[in-house]
Amino acid sequence: MLIIGITGGIACGKTEVAKVFREKGAMVLSGDQIGKEVVEKDRVVLRELVRTFGQDILSENGTLNRHKLGEIAFASDETRDRLNKIIHPPLLKELRRKIQSIGKKTPEAVVVIDAALIVEWGLEKELDYLIFVESKEEDKISRLQKEKGYSRKEALDRIRSQLPEKVKEKKADVVVKNDEGLAELRITADRVWKLFVLDFVE
Repeated sequence: MLIIGITGGIACGKTEVAKVFREKGAMVLSGDQIGKEVVEKDRVVLRELVRTFGQDILSENGTLNRHKLGEIAFASDETRDRLNKIIHPPLLKELRRKIQSIGKKTPEAVVVIDAALIVEWGLEKELDYLIFVESKEEDKISRLQKEKGYSRKEALDRIRSQLPEKVKEKKADVVVKNDEGLAELRITADRVWKLFVLDFVE
């Protein structure tokens, strides 16, 4: 099994790189998706979130309002740290469980972890390769406003809540620049696949 991490700041384009790898046969694990599953399925996690951030984070039907939680949790370093302490341990446990399960069933698999916080979690030590996707801040703001409906302040809060990109870049085996559009990003992702993965899958 080959384990590759794809990281970078929020809205940098890492998921698009992961899509290219999926098209080539990789099994992609999304940090965002696993985090969502943990919150929805683990009632202990949801109760702790409500206890910490209040009933306002719940929708009328009792499910988590992720946008409202984000507004509150990313308002300060303190509240963001509280959120991370609640969600990250069960998220990482589930992520490792999924990797282990894939390894048992398909030992020849290429597993791709698509997550913004790989370096923050210290997960890069468990990978064969780490890819860092770089994008301009204004481009990331624009994507978050368009795709997530965030205000400029909400977008900046999320971007600046993460480790400086230079820190992540130093941990990476390769840097993919996403500053020339989707078509060029996919071409670059294809080159990276051939560089790091082709010998393994053939």
